[in-house]
Formats: sequence, C-alpha cells, structure tokens
Amino acid sequence: MLSIGIDLGGTNIAAGVVTSEGKVIAQAQRPTLAQRPWQQVVEDMAEVSLDALAMAGVGVEQVHAIGVGVPGNYDRKNGVVVFCTNLGWHNVPLREAMRRYIDVPLYADNDANVAAFAEAMAGVSRNVYSSLLLTLGTGVGSGIIVDGKIWSGSHGVAGEVGHMIYRAGGEQCTCGQRGCFERYASATALIRIAREATMRYPDSEMKSIPPERMNAKTVVDAARRGDEAAMEAFDEYTTHLSLGIVSCINVFDPGMIVLGGGVSRAGDFLLEPVRRKVEKQKFFKALPIGGVELATLGNDAGIIGAALLHRT
Repeated sequence: MLSIGIDLGGTNIAAGVVTSEGKVIAQAQRPTLAQRPWQQVVEDMAEVSLDALAMAGVGVEQVHAIGVGVPGNYDRKNGVVVFCTNLGWHNVPLREAMRRYIDVPLYADNDANVAAFAEAMAGVSRNVYSSLLLTLGTGVGSGIIVDGKIWSGSHGVAGEVGHMIYRAGGEQCTCGQRGCFERYASATALIRIAREATMRYPDSEMKSIPPERMNAKTVVDAARRGDEAAMEAFDEYTTHLSLGIVSCINVFDPGMIVLGGGVSRAGDFLLEPVRRKVEKQKFFKALPIGGVELATLGNDAGIIGAALLHRT
C-alpha cells in the first residue's frame, strides 16, 4: 500500500511516494514561492506529488492517502489550515482544495508533530510507547507521541515546548513573549551565546568569522578544536537544553527524548554532555528516565511522517 507524503516548507515543497513500512521509493520537489496566493501553492503541491508518482512509475489509483506536514496549525475535523505564519495562510481549506487535483483522503498536521510521528513509526523511537521529539533549528519545534498517536491536546496546540517560558523576563522571542525555551536551546540561541562568549575571549578563532557566516556548525567545529569561547558557549547551550529536557521529563515522562534539527548533527559531541547533564539534574534520582537519542530519518522525516498520518 502506497501513500504520498508532502513536506510543505517556507522554501520548498517536497513530496514522496512512501510504502506502508515508511520507505521512500521516489520523491520530487520544487520551490514554494510562499508570497504567492495559497491556491497556487496548493496546485504546486499536487503537481509535485504527481511528479513523484511518475518517478515511482505508479498511478494515482495505487495511492491510499495523502499526508501533509504544515508549518502551522491544522484543524483535522474541518480540513483547514487555521494559520501558517511562514506562508501567510489563514483558514485555508487544504483538504477540499487538494482533492480537486488528487481525489484521495488527505491528512495533515503540524510539521514538528509529523517529524515526531515519523521517528515513532519508522525511526529511532519505533516501538517506544511514548516519545518527545525536539527539533533544534532556527527555533525549537517539538512533537509528542503516545501509543502510536500524535498528542495534540484539547485544542490542537499541545507540544509547543519551544514556547514554554524558560526564564521570566528573558530573551525576546519572535512569538512576542520573553524567555521562551527556544531562545536558549535553538541553533539561533547557540549562535547568540557564542557571539557573547567571543567578547570575553579576544583570541578566539570565532572573532574572525563575519556575523552573517556564523552558524551552529561553525560554533560546534570551533568547540571540537578546543576554542575556549566556543567550548564555553557550547557548555552553556547544552546546560540550557538539558534543563528544558528535564522539565519535559518531569511533566511528561516520555519513554524516549529524540533530538533532531541542525544542532543534532553534532552527534555524540552534543549527545554526551546532554545525557550527562540530564542524568545529573533529573528530579527522581533513583528512578530511570527515558533515554536521549538522535533522530535517524533526517530530511526524509517530513515526507515519511506525513505519508503515514493516515494511521492516526
């Protein structure tokens, strides 16, 4: 049985043909051009899906369902994207619009939930009863999975870990609040912390990096080489990340915490200090906690998770 998964981003639309086991057999993409009317973007979502089907050598009649990961809030009952800031969408009738082009059942959810679902169905948290995914990118996305289902809460907005208030009166967040967790645990936060650290270490190699070229990887690479400013910044960053994870454990007690997104590409260099600090800071010292692991599906997570949404 085949499904189509669509990863709708602010920059690109990616679609793939996916088996029931979560294997991508063909995929295609094209630019989103998000400034366009939503009707044109939806038409391209359908076209890129058909492109992927053609590459797979299968017809629409072999497709069981279409799933979409959207960077916003989706009303499953009515099939409407309530809001999607990156695309400027408000109350877009996605399900009805897509079925004008490909008449199969459509499922959709927030893109972070979709990535978490992908890992739970075909990735590192497969066969784990409950899991929490944190995507460490420009912000901090998150998704909660319980017993093979996405936990969206009573009003469809559960899992916004990035916007839990981590520090009262702290750093200004793009959401309008201050002190949100993502202002301390995102890739953006790591860059800010590193820039502040270089002011205290005039001999740091990061001094020579133009601000517009500094990213999470440059900080991690400098820390690996023993640059004092980068090491200090990365230590502070992993402390913030670990404290946020401990708070999630205290509230949710997931069977596994999964780290994805750009910062997670640091691999064991990130994982080792986070695991150590989480273990040290956990509340119930004598009890086990869910393990902290790295996401394994990479850029395919959005397509795979979306394609398997029909299981929810």
